[in-house]
Amino acid sequence: MAEQVLIQFRADKKLKQEVTEIYESLGMDLPTALRMFMNKSRMVRGVPFDVRLSENTVTRAEAMQAFEDLRTQAANLPEMTLEEINAEISAARAERKKR
Repeated sequence: MAEQVLIQFRADKKLKQEVTEIYESLGMDLPTALRMFMNKSRMVRGVPFDVRLSENTVTRAEAMQAFEDLRTQAANLPEMTLEEINAEISAARAERKKR
């Protein structure tokens, strides 16, 4: 067996507990999960998952405003009967079959 070393780092207590519970539900302990992460990092020669910044960052206020705008638009739409709704669905399906 290869020589082993101790690795220590600090983490938020709540985060550690939540992650520990996740890995325990998967049948492993946190040290095993971290060793798996390190082995996968070695295999892919980098971080073993996608790491990038989002191109479009939306603030909570912007998201809420967009939601309210859509709600306002929906409130101004005319009511449709069930028959009208079914007719639109049938027309859309027929159009899709043509493609």
